[in-house]
Amino acid sequence: MDGDLGDFLRSRRARIQPEEVGLPSHGRRRVPGLRREEVAQLAGVSVDYYIRLEQGRGPSVSDAVLDAVGRVLRLDDTEHAYLHAVARPRKPVVRPAAPRVRAGVRLLLDSMERTPAFVLDQRMDVLAWNTLADAVFGYSRTGPEGRSIPRHVFLDPASHDFYPEWSAVAVQCVAHLRMLAGHHQDDRRLTALVGELSLKSDDFRRLWADHPVRECAYGVKRIQHPVAGLLTFPYETLAVSADPDQSLLVYTPQAGSETEERLRLLGSWRATPVQT
Repeated sequence: MDGDLGDFLRSRRARIQPEEVGLPSHGRRRVPGLRREEVAQLAGVSVDYYIRLEQGRGPSVSDAVLDAVGRVLRLDDTEHAYLHAVARPRKPVVRPAAPRVRAGVRLLLDSMERTPAFVLDQRMDVLAWNTLADAVFGYSRTGPEGRSIPRHVFLDPASHDFYPEWSAVAVQCVAHLRMLAGHHQDDRRLTALVGELSLKSDDFRRLWADHPVRECAYGVKRIQHPVAGLLTFPYETLAVSADPDQSLLVYTPQAGSETEERLRLLGSWRATPVQT
């Protein structure tokens, strides 16, 4: 995605004040944060070199330079990996038009009888799910568009009621999608998704411009189900090692919780296994 590297570096420069890194501020600045020459000085590179990097004209940039810039800009591990990804994009790879979920992964999903679980691809599309995930999210009752988590969050008005903490969910969704976009810059469908959401959603466009980068590997998700009521799920994201573009999300209610009881009742209403 053109401009990602420069936009990312500028956004991270803007959040660091000179005093935080031992530099004089010289009074009021036209723009917040560090200047490009200050980042270059602290990273130990020439100003011209850093400018070329921020302009995306440094394809042969070394790990040492990227690491130095990352330290100056105080990037966390996920942001650091994102910097490396957008600074040196991978060569395009051929992906199947319709990603397939292996039979073994589907068997694993079906064996999870007490926890909602589903498989995501690198665009945050839901590829497969088990019975309880269908009971909670209704994936079998919607088309492919409705199985796109970003489209559901930003283009479906019902998502604001479905997620009581919608604003936090929206930020997490954009941050995770931004991370994925950095590692899959050759994915035209992912680029098209970002363009579609930017065009149709003011909220998405605003959050995307902030350049959040975060891997949503675990956490707690609260859902206001139209039938079961409020459900609170600790969740974990697991890699599908044989299919690096896929991940398994598992929502596990606390033992003995109200959510566990409500989920048990919800699952009893949809006891028939779902074929996807």
